[in-house]
Amino acid sequence: MTTCFMTLDMNILTLENILLILFAATILGFVLSKVFVLTHRRSVYDHHFSTTLIMLPVVIAVIIILVQNNLARAFSLAGVFALVRFRTAIADSRDIAYILCGVGIGLAAALGYLGYALVITLFISAILILLHLLHVDTDRTNHAKLRIIIPEDLNYADVFDDIFTKYVHSYQLQRVKTTDFGTLFELTYLVKLKGKINQKEFIDELRVRNGNLNITLTSDYISLTSE
Repeated sequence: MTTCFMTLDMNILTLENILLILFAATILGFVLSKVFVLTHRRSVYDHHFSTTLIMLPVVIAVIIILVQNNLARAFSLAGVFALVRFRTAIADSRDIAYILCGVGIGLAAALGYLGYALVITLFISAILILLHLLHVDTDRTNHAKLRIIIPEDLNYADVFDDIFTKYVHSYQLQRVKTTDFGTLFELTYLVKLKGKINQKEFIDELRVRNGNLNITLTSDYISLTSE
């Protein structure tokens, strides 16, 4: 073991080195997980993902330790992972940054660079916390998706124009769909809401116009990008 900034000599693999690597990867994964929880505490998130972030650097470190410089092992592991199918899609694209960070921590730890793994973890954690405090990822455009059900005898071409002028900066009719055996229309609008509107008053005026049928107003990214 060298004393150069907490770096292990990985030319000779010992039980002590392996335990130090696994312990360091676990601790740094725990730090990354806590940062994830801190930056997502005001939103809905997958709590199991925080546990995954603890284990991810450990798993990556184990894989790198097993492969070492053996090309045959590397191809064998690649074949094993090619058989794995991940069925769960990542709901929040920001989570990819945490996954890649966990992979980087595991790689640095497995190569014996424990000090550098610590620096990487602290630096990336500081950036993630700073971005969260500055609300860099907050949507300030007030875009929303509005779904309105109307009866078939109501002309949807310009029926809500005066209400939209009052409450939104811009709007676009994205889709018209018949429902309930053609007796109803479902209108889907992409709207940009004005700054400080009363959403209840907005929806109430729409309800008066559409005969008190269903109205849905959503503003999350997944709803905006989905049909």
